[in-house]
Amino acid sequence: MSPFAVLWPTFALVALILAVLMILVTRRLRHIAANPPGSDTFATLESAGAYFRPVEAPAANLANLFETPVLFLALVPLLLLTGLAGPAQVMLAWVYVAARGVHSAIQLGSNRVVPRFRAYAASVAVLSAMWIGFLIDSVAAARAASRIAGAFA
Repeated sequence: MSPFAVLWPTFALVALILAVLMILVTRRLRHIAANPPGSDTFATLESAGAYFRPVEAPAANLANLFETPVLFLALVPLLLLTGLAGPAQVMLAWVYVAARGVHSAIQLGSNRVVPRFRAYAASVAVLSAMWIGFLIDSVAAARAASRIAGAFA
């Protein structure tokens, strides 16, 4: 498997983020059309928040997609640069993105808290496994490099 295979789930995560952004824009534009804002609607952050409260779920989900996913997006280049983007990391990356997709679908749909939390917790567990695996593989690679360098010294 090519180490670049880890880019495919990364592209999928970016597509999810862009899809949620489009949903946000669409819902807000529909809300504006159905409920024309007054002159002071956007005067303060609080008044704008109150105005968009009925269509807040996509904004909340978009914010979620820039919290723990940042750790995923930071890990991918490290996996590529170190050559440690093996099959296990690629599989975990796909599971992570799938869990984020489920979380988004729930938050934008039924918004049932318990299933949404389970999807979130699963994504955090998978992301943690990816980082722990990267740490273990990095330590192993550093030790191997040290042994090789010591053999030539």
